Amino acid sequence: MKIKMLCRWLAVLGASALLAGASASQDMPARRYAVLKDSPGLSAVALREAIDPLFDTDADPALGETRALIVMRGGEVIAERYASGYGPESRFLSWSIAKTVTSLLVGIMVSDGRLALDDPAPVAAWRQNGDPRGAITLRQLLQMRSGLRNAELWQPAARTDALDMLVGEGARDQAGFAAAKPLVDPPGERFVYSSATSMILAGILADQLAPGGDARARHDATARFLAARFSGPLGLTGFVPEYDERGTLHGAAMMHMTARDYAKIGELIRLRGVAGGRPVIADKWFDDMLAPSPANPAYGAQIWLNRGGGTSRLFPGMASPRLVGAVGHRGQYVLVSPAQDLVIVRLGNSRDEEIAPLNEALARLVRRFPG
Repeated sequence: MKIKMLCRWLAVLGASALLAGASASQDMPARRYAVLKDSPGLSAVALREAIDPLFDTDADPALGETRALIVMRGGEVIAERYASGYGPESRFLSWSIAKTVTSLLVGIMVSDGRLALDDPAPVAAWRQNGDPRGAITLRQLLQMRSGLRNAELWQPAARTDALDMLVGEGARDQAGFAAAKPLVDPPGERFVYSSATSMILAGILADQLAPGGDARARHDATARFLAARFSGPLGLTGFVPEYDERGTLHGAAMMHMTARDYAKIGELIRLRGVAGGRPVIADKWFDDMLAPSPANPAYGAQIWLNRGGGTSRLFPGMASPRLVGAVGHRGQYVLVSPAQDLVIVRLGNSRDEEIAPLNEALARLVRRFPG
């Protein structure tokens, strides 16, 4: 079983189809712009000038392969383009954009009063008397400052906590495996980016939805919750999340959606919890979600902030400091700039050395818009 899971994960890491578009047909005719239109203060010509370089695989420096890009302004799609072989129905792997989705799901439960940010996180394994992990709060988990040990590397040959959780000894119960890690820092003091932390949060969600339930009960209760409170209200037509063998949502990296679905999630953030004219998440949640972590001012609650002074995966100093973003491995982005009424989705496959020039190109696109 472990060998099969390892082979599967290695395939995910190495196969370009799974990196950002497993459902794309290679026989699909070449696509350029499905939508391209003027927007106040910006012509379609100027918009195209900023977007076309993202699809130019011969550009120097290389930006990697952009497979889908959507620009929304004030809730309207003003640009939508796909690379050859991809289109509006293609599903793209989220990678760590899933972490931001997990934060939004926690936000629904906080809005409902089922969870409290500054209470000790409701993790059964931490409730024994004298366990120092019992002091870890939900807010500290969301802001990646739990103090738990984690090694976040994605090289297949490396023995890391992340790969052990995904395809090794922790694969059957990923949230349980992550929660069993020891403290190496006092809770709240140090920022450590951690997919394991996101799985603990997903485990908390499942525990709330199916207390004491078996794997099937946890899976089914979570699926019903997602349909009723998230993917349904947002109209996510291509949303396909994965689960581990314990029935826990893979809230760290393994969700699949169309580019338009990702754009709708960006709109939910831009509108602070409103979708289709109705509140899905309380407005107050976004004060907490977008507040800088005391341990890293460039990070909020499972979302990146375009601020300096800490570890950042965006582009501080090159675009609005109010811009925020869900960012995934290999160059997946959902960027939200409330001051510009702007949502940008970029999905593709970029190597580590291509991320910096890709960020610069995305920052240039953001700067094209007034506000």
